[in-house]
Amino acid sequence: MVALVILMAPLLAALAAPAMGWRRAMPWIGVVADGSVLVAGLIVALHDVNHVAPIGAAGYLRIDALSAFMVMVIGAVSLLASWGSVRYLRHEVDSVACTPRQAVQYSVLIQLFVATMLLAVTAANIGVLWVAVEATTITTTFLVGHRRTRGALEASWKYLVICSVGIALAFLGTVILYLAAQHAGGTSNQALDWTWLSAHARTFNPSVVRLAIGLLVLGYGAKVGLVPMHSWLPDAHSQAPAPVSALMSGVLLSVALYALLRFKAIAVLSVGEAFPRALFMTLALLSVALAALLLITQRDMKRALAYSSTEHMGLMALAVAAGGPLAITGVLLHMLGHGLAKGVLFLSAGEIVIADGTSDFTEAAGLLTRRPGLGGSFGLGLAALLGFPPFSLFVSEITMIRGELAAHLAWAVVLSLVALAVAFAALATHGRRLLLSSTPGELVGQRTPAAAMAPLVVGLALCAFVGVSTWPLGPVLRAAAKLVVS
Repeated sequence: MVALVILMAPLLAALAAPAMGWRRAMPWIGVVADGSVLVAGLIVALHDVNHVAPIGAAGYLRIDALSAFMVMVIGAVSLLASWGSVRYLRHEVDSVACTPRQAVQYSVLIQLFVATMLLAVTAANIGVLWVAVEATTITTTFLVGHRRTRGALEASWKYLVICSVGIALAFLGTVILYLAAQHAGGTSNQALDWTWLSAHARTFNPSVVRLAIGLLVLGYGAKVGLVPMHSWLPDAHSQAPAPVSALMSGVLLSVALYALLRFKAIAVLSVGEAFPRALFMTLALLSVALAALLLITQRDMKRALAYSSTEHMGLMALAVAAGGPLAITGVLLHMLGHGLAKGVLFLSAGEIVIADGTSDFTEAAGLLTRRPGLGGSFGLGLAALLGFPPFSLFVSEITMIRGELAAHLAWAVVLSLVALAVAFAALATHGRRLLLSSTPGELVGQRTPAAAMAPLVVGLALCAFVGVSTWPLGPVLRAAAKLVVS
C-alpha cells in the first residue's frame, strides 16, 4: 500500500492537469505532487533505517531501504524540474512557442514520466521493472519532441530507436534470467520476484546467468547512458525542454543504474564477482574516457552537460563494479548529488536560452556580468558538478574512490582520475568562457526573475546540505547499500 500511495501523487497530478485546463496556476499541481513524493520518501526511509526487508510489500510493489532512497532522489529532482516547468510553460505560452493545449500535454507527460520512474524503483518484480523502464521511454520520447521542431523530432526518434534496442536487449536478459530461476525450482511468480531471486541465486546455472547479465547490462546501460549506447544523450538533452533534460539526466539515468545494481547483486551470488566486475569496469572506463574527450570540443552547454552525464554515470558504474558497502554508499550519494547539480545546471541553461536565445557558451558569454544571479547559480552548479566542497559530489567521489581502492582497483582509479582531470579542465574552460568572457555592448546587471531563481537556490542549498551533514541520509544509505552487497 505504501508504494501505491507514493505512485498516486504524480498520477493524480496527471489527471488533474487536463481537468483544470491551461491556467497560469496549473503547473503548480506538479510541484505539489512531486513535493509530496519527496516527503513520502523521507518518511518511509526514516521509518526504520535498519529495516532492510520490504516495507509495506503488496503484490507487485514494495519498498525497502534502497527503494525508499530512490524515491527521495526522484522526489527531490522532480520537484526542481516541476518548479522550473512553471516558468518554462508560462514563457512558452506567452511567447506563443506552444499552445495552451500543448502546455497541458507537457504537464501530463512529465507527471507520467515521474510515475513510471517511481514504478521502476518500487517494483517487486523484474517484469514490472522492465515495463516501467519501457514506459519511461514512451513518455520521454514525446517530451523530447515537445517543441516539434525538426531538430527536436530527429532527437526524439534517435532516442526512441536507441533506447528501444537497449530495452529489447534488457527484455531478452530478463527472460533468460527468468528461465534460469524456473529451472532452479521457482514458480512463475517467484522467478520474477526480487526477493526470491536474491535468496536462490546460488542455485542458478552460472552460464545462463552470465548471458543474462551481459544482455541486461547492455540493455539497461543504454538508459544509463554508458558507451556504446550513449549517443542519444547529447541530441535528446540539447533539444528537450530544460526541465525535461534535468529529469532525464538527473534521475532517469540513475533509475536505470538502480536496476543494474539489483541485477549485479543477483549475478554475483550466482557466478561470482569476477565476471560482473569486468563487465561493469569495461563499460565504465570507456564511458568516462570517451565523455572526457568529447567534452573538450563542445560549444553547446546542454550537449556538454549531456556528455558530463555519461562521465558521471561511468564513475558510478566503476564503483558498482568495485562493490562493497563503501563503494555502493558512494554511488547512492552520488546519484542524489548529481541529480541536484544537473537539475540546477539544466534549469539555468533553460533560463539562459530564454534570456539570450542561445545555449552556445561563446554567444552567451559574460553571463556573470550581465545577469549576476543566473551566472552565480550556474557557476555554483558547475562547482558542485566538478566536485568542489561543500557540495555532496565531493564527498561521494571520495567515498567511491575509497571503495574502489578497498577492492584493489587502484589501476582503474588512476585511469578514471586521468579522464576526470580532462573532463574537469574542459568543463572549467567552458564555464570560464560563459561566465567571465567580455561581451561588448551588452547591458550590465540585468535581474533574473525570482520565479526562475527559486528552484536554483533550493537545489544548490540541498546539494550543499547533503555534502556537510550525515543527517538524515547516513543510516539510510548504509541500510540501502546492504541490500545489494553480497
